[in-house]
Amino acid sequence: MDTKLTLKLNQEVIEKAKFYAKSNHTSLSKLIENYLNSLTQKEQKSEIEVSPLVSSLTGVISDQSVNDFKKEYREYLEKKYR
Repeated sequence: MDTKLTLKLNQEVIEKAKFYAKSNHTSLSKLIENYLNSLTQKEQKSEIEVSPLVSSLTGVISDQSVNDFKKEYREYLEKKYR
């Protein structure tokens, strides 16, 4: 059952949202309904599902190599902007 809802929003936000909805061939009401639905469904999921590919990549890059990269990049920026 559909129910009417009144919202008070910034006029510029409304205009941008209308343009977005029109360019995506949907109504502003449907856009907002889908957004609110996605918010409430996220709360219902207790755990994020991780794909097997992502699981297999976990731990491939060591923390030390990430820290080395950050150090090298910082040194590069220091030299560049001296």
